[in-house]
Amino acid sequence: MHTSELKKLLSSMSLEEKIGQLVQLPGNLQQGGLITGPAGNFDLTEEELRLSGSYLSMVGASQLRQLQTEYMARHPHHIPLIFMADVINGYRTAFPIPLAQGCTFRPDLVEEGARVAAKEASAAGLHVTFSPMADMVHDARWGRVMESTGEDAYLNGCMAAAMVRGYQGNLTDRGTIAACLKHFAGYGGAEGGRDYNSVELSCRTLREEYLPAYKAALDAGCAMVMTSFNTLDRIPSTANRWLMRDVLRDEMGFAGVLISDWAAVAELINHGVAEDAAAAAKLAIEAGVDMDMASPCYIKYMKKLVEEGTVSPDLIDQGALRVLELKNLLGLFENPYRFLDEADEEKLILCEEHRLSARRCAEASFVLLKNEQQALPLSSQEKVAVIGPYMNAQTLCGSWAVFAEEKDVYNLQDALLRQQGPENLSFAPGCPMVDPSEQLVGFKCPVAQEQMDLEAALQEAVSLAKAADKVVLALGEHKECTGEAASRGDITLPACQLRLLDEVCKVNENVIVVLFCGRPLDIHALNERAKAILVAWLPGTEGGPALSRTLYGHAAPTGRLSMAFPYAVGQLPLHYTHLKTGRPYNGNPALRFVSRYQDMPNHPLYPFGHGLTYTSFRYSPVQLSNTLLKKGESLTASVIVENTGSRPGTETVQLYIRDQVGSVARPVKELKGFDYITLRPGEEGTVSFTITEEMLRFWNIDMKYTSEPGEFIVFLGPDSQTENAASFTLC
Repeated sequence: MHTSELKKLLSSMSLEEKIGQLVQLPGNLQQGGLITGPAGNFDLTEEELRLSGSYLSMVGASQLRQLQTEYMARHPHHIPLIFMADVINGYRTAFPIPLAQGCTFRPDLVEEGARVAAKEASAAGLHVTFSPMADMVHDARWGRVMESTGEDAYLNGCMAAAMVRGYQGNLTDRGTIAACLKHFAGYGGAEGGRDYNSVELSCRTLREEYLPAYKAALDAGCAMVMTSFNTLDRIPSTANRWLMRDVLRDEMGFAGVLISDWAAVAELINHGVAEDAAAAAKLAIEAGVDMDMASPCYIKYMKKLVEEGTVSPDLIDQGALRVLELKNLLGLFENPYRFLDEADEEKLILCEEHRLSARRCAEASFVLLKNEQQALPLSSQEKVAVIGPYMNAQTLCGSWAVFAEEKDVYNLQDALLRQQGPENLSFAPGCPMVDPSEQLVGFKCPVAQEQMDLEAALQEAVSLAKAADKVVLALGEHKECTGEAASRGDITLPACQLRLLDEVCKVNENVIVVLFCGRPLDIHALNERAKAILVAWLPGTEGGPALSRTLYGHAAPTGRLSMAFPYAVGQLPLHYTHLKTGRPYNGNPALRFVSRYQDMPNHPLYPFGHGLTYTSFRYSPVQLSNTLLKKGESLTASVIVENTGSRPGTETVQLYIRDQVGSVARPVKELKGFDYITLRPGEEGTVSFTITEEMLRFWNIDMKYTSEPGEFIVFLGPDSQTENAASFTLC
């Protein structure tokens, strides 16, 4: 349908029909079950239900075909519905959580995962996914770090853009869905790491660190944007005209649909900026929010606001036209059923090709933090005791894989037995996944854990550990301890798991921890006792086979931390891109009046970019093609990497740049590129990066985005703490 036809359609619609296009209702109004957020009190009339233009979290080709048919038959202009849902790390085939995907440092794998999710979701009738989440995260207490790809603006931008490309293709290809970027903006900066909390950022910090990843997703063609729950400059994002109209639309050039997060329009009342739902609706539409998700504000009050002259009808027309344009972009006017197909749904969901893709991504996401005395990989001749509550857990998909089913997950025990056989393997849970005394809202311990004799389980585990050559301890936090509304002040493992660790280590010194988590944890106890630590995150449907292959060396871990593991929770928020200070700490413990802690180091336990594999690498000094860089030109930074170990391996080489002197304080380092190289034992290869003046720009003292002449340091190495460097001058 041409734009002129859409405008003609819009002009023929009643005010009620136009407002209906601006409303997204939760699917539980059509079917039982609440997905996220408070239920709200809608009390809708039959006409309001008939005119609402979008539904949330309803899936299934057969069901949505029937709903679309019935809806279009009742609608005065037979305008199709648009169906949206949270497809975060896969649809039914669950990939690793996004934080783990960030650890791959492989945008190609992330794009492939989004493409798989889109194929399954579109066959099931969905048109839009609320992904990617490009929020910057510096505080591991925040439960939603699992939904981000990490602490770095550049990496987050690469991954967000990859997800958009994977989901959308060109949106006319079969098996595609539209992406919705979230949460605009700054949601990851929530004070105290507490979900839905306020955010305090300077405008410069917002622009330097938070906005670039959103912009990368928009530049990739992201069709929708979602507002964030938080305040910014003490203005809730859903009512922030400067943020949504000046920055998002005018500066970033976004012309698509802007949707609120769940009930965020109604929550303007709780924020204290709107006295009632009508005032909230007015603030949101004036800020540029096109669709009101899961609140009654638009559907109940917008007509009256327009009729009494409080809200301009032009605002309604603008929003409704953008929604119609999205439906047109998806081809819904030509084919309201788009790509939903019961046969494709049956054929594609959890097919072998998709499972293999999920396994590859999981293997690339595992981060080997330490590996003393080459504890890993395991040998098939060794007697291995696999102990811990994640030994046979099916809960490997994370809290946001809302459509994945645990019955489809291959757990670690089953995968090991299938790969290795039972001869040299023994298994015991050892303890529950959560402390029996802990009460988690919405979570109930499995019956097996409720009935567990804690002392007997512990003694069985200790007995197996004592008889084994090595112990694999499968520990971690429950999936309900991460994700939305799962902020935690204590990010250590449960006491029952730490006791299991202690008792096992008393009888066997060869302990390997496989850590399942949705956030970086305080792992001091593990780090001091374990010979090796492999972070598995929440690895998805194929997590078990991926881990089994990795533990026995059929695959090697190549992941790098996309978010640092803190030394202690007291360091949070934590990020490697911190600014220089007037009194920097140089590591001398005798210095007092410098920027340091008295009781812990400044640096994290494991830094951003860190990750080992089953071989070792040596870096040559950094080589620059020129020590002068002029605008409009470029230089090349290179390093020779040699595999000095006995196994083939893949190394992720990271490029960091430091601006030595600026008109405002500059970060000590910033990631500006990464690449990987695979080498045989004894083989070496060159990795090169092109550096341009555009890469050196920042928001200067006059709030202009520009570069400044002077000295820059180039770092090439394995993580953010590398000191392998050379310098050049921008002139």
